[in-house]
Amino acid sequence: MMQRVASHVLRNEWVPVFTSLNAWKCSNCRAALVNGARGYSVFPPSTDCKEKAMLDQMLRVDHAGEYGANRIYAGQMAVLGRTQSAPLIQSMWDQEKYHLQKFDEILAENRIRPTLLLPLWNVTGFVLGASSALLGKEGAMACTVAVEESISEHYNSQIRALMEADPDRYTELLQLIKEFRDDELEHHDTGLEQDAESVPGYRLMKSLIQAGCRAAIYASKRI
Repeated sequence: MMQRVASHVLRNEWVPVFTSLNAWKCSNCRAALVNGARGYSVFPPSTDCKEKAMLDQMLRVDHAGEYGANRIYAGQMAVLGRTQSAPLIQSMWDQEKYHLQKFDEILAENRIRPTLLLPLWNVTGFVLGASSALLGKEGAMACTVAVEESISEHYNSQIRALMEADPDRYTELLQLIKEFRDDELEHHDTGLEQDAESVPGYRLMKSLIQAGCRAAIYASKRI
């Protein structure tokens, strides 16, 4: 099992990084045409430096979070892909793939670079997903609960910030974040329904994973 997981990492660990960065670069070349035709993507362009910095930071960390979530589910599927839990994990992963695709597009259209830490999140996300899955379905679900709770709380903080700033200006962005937040909450609840809390050391495991999530959010905002 460990050899199969290690082989999967060696074969595929850089593919998602290049895919995400290439999507940003290629779409960035077309950004002027896209935004020129539509006016803007999910929020109007800003001429205020502070506002632009806030949005750049916000969307960069959202992209990083969805990227990391994708790698976690990839790691879980590398271990549990042939078990009865595979269809459920795959369905949640498919939603995360859509989230990442949307943030790839938004970053490119608005000329926002991804965090430079993508290679690190690529490996650590996969290892976290695979190692949690080695504890069985319950371990994978415990990881899902911890991560999705952190992401949904992070989205809630962004929703509050945008509502306080200008809800009319950010209507589309708010709708998108709320939709993704609801998906994360659904994954969280699914994990609990699938006996996440029954894994030995659940509370400690959850605390450690969420501490890692907070550190990743902090770093991705700034690098």
